[in-house]
Amino acid sequence: MIEHVLSRPVVAVDTFTDPVEPPVLFREEEELIARAVDARRSEFGTVRACARAALAVLGIDAVPILRGPCGEPVWPAGVVGSMTHCEGYRAAAVAREGELAAVGIDAEPHRPLPGDELDVIARPEELGPLSGLRVRWPEICWDRLLFSAKESVYKAWFPLTGRWLGFEEALIDFDPEAGSFRARLLVPGPTVGGRRLPGFDGHWLARDGLLLTAVAVPSD
Repeated sequence: MIEHVLSRPVVAVDTFTDPVEPPVLFREEEELIARAVDARRSEFGTVRACARAALAVLGIDAVPILRGPCGEPVWPAGVVGSMTHCEGYRAAAVAREGELAAVGIDAEPHRPLPGDELDVIARPEELGPLSGLRVRWPEICWDRLLFSAKESVYKAWFPLTGRWLGFEEALIDFDPEAGSFRARLLVPGPTVGGRRLPGFDGHWLARDGLLLTAVAVPSD
């Protein structure tokens, strides 16, 4: 399903189920989840199996995919990528560093956000447009989609900056008919290809009880 929000040069692999036999992990990966419950171990292993399958398409041998100091995946040299997992879905997307500067993907269950979580993730300027979108397209959980878009933006932002990006530091504008969105950064953006980026462009999809968002940042 993720191929509908990403295109070449990204290689993406996804699955809706965990295999009966858990994927074989590297020793270093096993150490990361030594105390994890079974459900966490399953999603951890399956999403890494997706990542290794995607890397294989790029001609890269299987390697451990560990975590950096902020929990980000550590990819082989010369590769950019992103992983995501939620109830009933796991996915990974990778590309060569010379073709893309960064990739960010996120998957969420297609359900409204709980409680007052929207107040935490949304800027005041985003609430009015979200209300309008709910009226015209009530079948979409726009609050959860906003959360997912900001997650994808962060996953693309962090490898380029090494810094945290708060929910309030990006302003999302959805195009419901094109299935796209624009993220305007409200802090100085990363420099890519000799210029400072004012924001990121992304795509989204609502299907089969899931919301998917993706950002692919060109290297030039």
